[in-house]
Amino acid sequence: MILIIIILILISITKPWFTLDETEQGVILQFGKPIAVVQKSGLHLKLPYPLQVIYVFEKRILDYDSPPEEVITEDKKTLVIDNYVRWRIVDPLRFLQTVVTEASAMVRIDDIIYSELRVEIGRIPLFDLISIERRQVMDTVTANSNRKASAFGIEIIDVGIKRADLPKQNEEAVFQRMKTERERQAKQYRSEGQEEAIKLRAETDKEKTLILAEAEKQAKIIRGQGEAAALRIYADAFKQDPEFYAFQKTLETYEKTFNNKDILIMTPDTEFLHYLFKSNQEIEE
Repeated sequence: MILIIIILILISITKPWFTLDETEQGVILQFGKPIAVVQKSGLHLKLPYPLQVIYVFEKRILDYDSPPEEVITEDKKTLVIDNYVRWRIVDPLRFLQTVVTEASAMVRIDDIIYSELRVEIGRIPLFDLISIERRQVMDTVTANSNRKASAFGIEIIDVGIKRADLPKQNEEAVFQRMKTERERQAKQYRSEGQEEAIKLRAETDKEKTLILAEAEKQAKIIRGQGEAAALRIYADAFKQDPEFYAFQKTLETYEKTFNNKDILIMTPDTEFLHYLFKSNQEIEE
């Protein structure tokens, strides 16, 4: 019993087994040399430590959010690219022999991706990158990066751009150019509006002048017709009683003339005073 207990204690201390879940894979080293790659989940046996050592790595897809970096397009425009990478370990043995840890792997991945981005983005102008060719560029970057990363036992699944900005020192200049362009367009629209307003005012003034001229013409015609009708009436009245008509017109003339404060000097035999003296004579008689 004592021997059995001692053996159990040694087994529990040395732990000649290990377990892997479905998200893990491992490499067994014996005296520092790899002897097996384990990618199946479950319980596995190995020689006690330090005879054999197990290194466990992720089997799942991993994400790496790289820091923003500056790249230059074909038309010499500088962009700050913020990209991401989705990758996984497909060859744990080569991964262990080259980069060992995930942190070291991400440093290598960052170098590879940045290098490929500079090459591919440097081949196209800024407008094409933003509008139509971005997906094609990123597919090319992904393929080339995957080919280089395979030397480390890594598969690059996807490379994408989260954000592409102008450098801070260029933002103000670009903003000013945009502002100047908008102000130029605003001035152009205002100038076109003023020109159209002048045309409308000129047309309106022309129509107003024509309407007033036509109205004045009609007024003169109506006035002339009225005066002609009045003359006909006067003429008819004169024909009926010329003496009374002459008397009435003379009285109207007296009213207009003698209401004036001006002094008139006339002889008694003046034709203008004919009815006045005639009335005085009739009164005396």
